[in-house]
Amino acid sequence: MGVLNVTADSFSDGGRHLAFSDAVAHARRMVAEGADLIDIGGESTRPGAIRVEESDEEQRVVPLVRAVSGLAPVSVDTMRARVAARALEENAAIINDVSGGLADPDMLRVVAEHRSPVILMHWVSPDDYRAGAGGRADYGGDVVGAVRDHLARRADAALEAGVDAAGIVLDPGLGFAKNADDNWALLHGLDRLIALGFPVLVAASRKRFLGSLLSGEGEEPRAVSGRDPATAAITSLAAAAGAWAVRVHDVAPSADAVRVAAAWADGRVEAR
Repeated sequence: MGVLNVTADSFSDGGRHLAFSDAVAHARRMVAEGADLIDIGGESTRPGAIRVEESDEEQRVVPLVRAVSGLAPVSVDTMRARVAARALEENAAIINDVSGGLADPDMLRVVAEHRSPVILMHWVSPDDYRAGAGGRADYGGDVVGAVRDHLARRADAALEAGVDAAGIVLDPGLGFAKNADDNWALLHGLDRLIALGFPVLVAASRKRFLGSLLSGEGEEPRAVSGRDPATAAITSLAAAAGAWAVRVHDVAPSADAVRVAAAWADGRVEAR
């Protein structure tokens, strides 16, 4: 899944693709590099981001969906039911809601009415965790279990709203109200999430916990521009673990990593 942010303040590429022609060109480039999905977002979800007006988000996203959906299936990264509905009317293939349907009470109904697949991310409202240490939520000593249980509840809510079980994808929400140890635990525990019976999306691309891993002790995290090789390593491990997809900014290295993981798995089977 290639990331196409048409935002001014996303942590990795804010402002780079605000111009319509630049955004379409970037989508074409990602498809050529091996992206199976293009994930269009018109509102930054980075920590501390200020929400944009709904009309602004719609104006950023909907024309791009119309233009890009002919290149590859499009997912739309939004927490607003109206934006989701307009995008689905323009042939978006999937809705990617980082709130898991919690930010807008109409989201799951809209998804069900359009018979659309939906990605439900583990989400803790900023109001619930902002007072905690470092913006981290309390997971009771078992972050994988807490995230798994939350995602199971969100999947149940989607099913109750009428969303087809075959169209539900889960995302552990790496970096959202989680510290580096939480993120690594979730990556190591992907099998426990996959065991819920739904496809799992991994979105680790260029995130701060990778930058911290790659820096020296006491140094600032490595710059966003230097995190793509580590992202590709996560892609390979996630693919080998059975993830449904990875959401990445730099498509080509991760597309190669998926091929390596597939060949590794094939070799393991043949060796038996």
